[in-house]
Amino acid sequence: MSNDLTSLKPEKLWKHFSQILTIPHGSGNEKALAAHIINLARSWGLETRQDKVGNVVVRKPASPGKENAPGLVLQAHLDMVCEKNSDISHDFMKDPIQAYLDGDWVKARGTTLGADNGIGLAACLAILEDKTLTHGPLECLFTVDEETGLTGAFKLGKDMLTGKLLLNLDSEDEGTFTIGCAGGADSEISLPLDRKRKKPGQVLLVKISGLRGGHSGLDINLGRGNALKLLARALAVASENFKLELISFSGGSKRNAIPREAWALVGLEKASRRALVNFLKKEFEAIKAEFKVTEPELAYDISDSIDSGFPLTAEAQNRLLRLILALPHGVMAMHPQIAGLVETSSNLAIVNIEPKAARIICNTRSSVYTALEAVRLVIRSCCQLAGARVNQPQGYPAWTPNLDSRLLQKMVDIYRQLFQKEPEVKAVHAGLECGIIGEKYDGMDMISFGPTIRYPHSPDEKVSVSSVEKFWQFLLVALEKLT
Repeated sequence: MSNDLTSLKPEKLWKHFSQILTIPHGSGNEKALAAHIINLARSWGLETRQDKVGNVVVRKPASPGKENAPGLVLQAHLDMVCEKNSDISHDFMKDPIQAYLDGDWVKARGTTLGADNGIGLAACLAILEDKTLTHGPLECLFTVDEETGLTGAFKLGKDMLTGKLLLNLDSEDEGTFTIGCAGGADSEISLPLDRKRKKPGQVLLVKISGLRGGHSGLDINLGRGNALKLLARALAVASENFKLELISFSGGSKRNAIPREAWALVGLEKASRRALVNFLKKEFEAIKAEFKVTEPELAYDISDSIDSGFPLTAEAQNRLLRLILALPHGVMAMHPQIAGLVETSSNLAIVNIEPKAARIICNTRSSVYTALEAVRLVIRSCCQLAGARVNQPQGYPAWTPNLDSRLLQKMVDIYRQLFQKEPEVKAVHAGLECGIIGEKYDGMDMISFGPTIRYPHSPDEKVSVSSVEKFWQFLLVALEKLT
């Protein structure tokens, strides 16, 4: 294993990716990276523009003789998902990502890597820097806050771009062209909670960890466990057999990531400690056996805690645990025409208990608007039964596949000639900015592709070095052939 990425090919792309790793750029914290890109572009003599929300456009003139070629937009997002293992000390607001090379894979030490979408960013910068390339009029669009709200795409002005062909560099399987994506929307829940006025004499910290998590769209059909659901399940069953007082319950950190860890503080009678601990161990062992294939690293811990607090009333505790268990999570429907494609899903993403209320976030996706709203109706119904309030803001649109796209046919031809094989053409159960950008720029012909990235949005994220080289080779040929 090696920490040096500078020897990898293509050199310019990995150079820029290594620089990106040193600049904190989690969602909402992209200013420094945006400034870095603007400064580089200006040092190369290129025109830059930044809008009020923070999106950046860099324009590079066409190569001599290619001035009349169709305007091309390369697009990537500035932010990364900030996830880490609980035993890792890392401050995403200031610490660089510690990347290393392991065979054909670049990984990070206990955190997300940011290959999503750092490789796309690095490819854009390498192209902007290189004066030897052949291409038509080129614009590189760098958007903010894609991962938590698609904010940059939503607030992108209709005067920021002039090109009519868009290559989104945010897909995660080399050799695959994405031509459609799901729409999505959040549900923000607040459940009022009453507490007792007496603290318990004994407190346990109950924790579940080691789950694989992953992208709440791309990985939702893989049968992985949701830490929030599994912890609530164990505590709900235990509460039916013991006098258990719930003090706190937390887990999940990102709307678009399947929760990997969750923990709770539980008050109990000292006399029942041994029996309760043994009961919980039995429940967790059953869960481990149930998920032994999809969650081989699932772990739990039950320990005495010096932390305490006023427990929830029995009624509030029951409403909270039952609400967590009732809220939909996982695949709701598969696409009836496209084999293997999830049509509709929902992710129970975040639960945090405050002194007087529980805050819960669900993220729902679908390629069919009415199906998405049907799941949100189920969520509203669960909340009404539990006495919770729910806010359901407007979501983002789906990107409807266009199999007659001229850009698609051209890109397929280029890939076939370059690698003597057919690329896969598909839609994905994830949110891509193309759907929003396409609504703003009528007639924009779009396609999304990228290198092979595994386990995005989790500390297991990794990117294939060989796939990056193929992605780069194809991108350069596409730039030249699309003139």
